[in-house]
Amino acid sequence: MNRLIFIFCLTAITISGCKKNNWEIVDQSQPAIPVTVSNLYGTFNGVPTVATSLSGGGAISITLNIPAGSGRTIKEITRVGTATVNNNYKVVQTTSGLYNTAPIAGSGTSVTFTTTLTEYTSKTGSPVTTGGTATSFLTRFFYFLITLDDGQQIIPVPVRVYVNS
Repeated sequence: MNRLIFIFCLTAITISGCKKNNWEIVDQSQPAIPVTVSNLYGTFNGVPTVATSLSGGGAISITLNIPAGSGRTIKEITRVGTATVNNNYKVVQTTSGLYNTAPIAGSGTSVTFTTTLTEYTSKTGSPVTTGGTATSFLTRFFYFLITLDDGQQIIPVPVRVYVNS
């Protein structure tokens, strides 16, 4: 019995002494220059969210920013894609099936993407619901491929849209 306890303790000490960097995977998925959403409605499940309303006309606006101290400026949003999950970054790494194919010019450290609920429905075929519940979110997340002035391309976390009535 003492031998079994000794082996268990030795195993526990060996395992706890191993150094493993669990943040390595997270660090690799973060862009070198952080991107924020300046017209943020809130963050739900770690996803930045903007809001629109049916009664207000259904305009969707997402303003993306990089820090002024980064030394870079935003040339354009090169591609806009949508996906039904919040971890499908490949939707903007391809040239087919994009939500928006025309580059959207940036202005300094900011760039704004605009669309409407009507355009969203026609391009995605996804229904728009309201009512102040979890189903009031658009069913697809917006993804952006941003090109900086030096040619560097970054893909920030996706943005979700909440729809008020």
